[in-house]
Amino acid sequence: MTGAGLGRVWSHCCGFDDLVVPYTVAWGEGLDPCADWAARWTATWRVDGSDVVSPVRDLAAFPWDRARPVRTFSWRAGQRHRPGLAFMGATGRAHGFESLAERRALTVLDFCGQVRDVLSQPFRLRFFANEVRREHIPDFLVATVGATLLIDVRPAHLVKDSDVSVFAATGRVAASAGWRYLVVTGWRGNAADTVEVLARGRRPHADPLGLEEELLAAAARPRRFGELVAATALPVLARDRLQRLLWRRRLAIDLSGPLGDGTWVYPVAA
Repeated sequence: MTGAGLGRVWSHCCGFDDLVVPYTVAWGEGLDPCADWAARWTATWRVDGSDVVSPVRDLAAFPWDRARPVRTFSWRAGQRHRPGLAFMGATGRAHGFESLAERRALTVLDFCGQVRDVLSQPFRLRFFANEVRREHIPDFLVATVGATLLIDVRPAHLVKDSDVSVFAATGRVAASAGWRYLVVTGWRGNAADTVEVLARGRRPHADPLGLEEELLAAAARPRRFGELVAATALPVLARDRLQRLLWRRRLAIDLSGPLGDGTWVYPVAA
């Protein structure tokens, strides 16, 4: 994975790994040394309104497409984090998040494509670390075209010493199931900010005025964002259409810099 702020990040072909700044997981940090740990550790799912407990060794075979989040996304007085629901074009559904950082992760996942399904707060993991029984609920379980991802979102400045063994345990569990585990601590350059601006294009929207074809024709050679919009019959409306084309990857920009009228927009080969 590439570090923050290094090189260009092309919007039309980048993947989730290209945009994220990950946490390096210490895989063996104080974890249960017993050979039968996968039988001792459990995952609790929520299926048809009831809790279903299974040993971690059976995690890969669990039909998680039937499961629902193990806890709800609600507000209360004095609450410091911001939960809610975020629509994803990839699934056509709204998915729960427990913070604005988690919502941003869902948006970036949606933009990068190849997502088939997402389950927020998928299961409650009970494990042993330093001979103490602990619990953790990962943030997202994501099925993609090529792999299954188990994701936690924790801004770098919020990672605590107590998180080290939690991340290590979750990483061990994911590896045993044949999944990839990723702790998102931040985003590369301006990439996530720009993706959130483009996210208005994730819902289908008719183009009765044919502005997208105008923009694609005008973008046959690299042009700046403002120049490209001005080249159409209705620049005010064309600005929105251009953002939608960028979201759908029919045109390309460098996500490592801020988005503005001076941003270069490039054609994408068929």
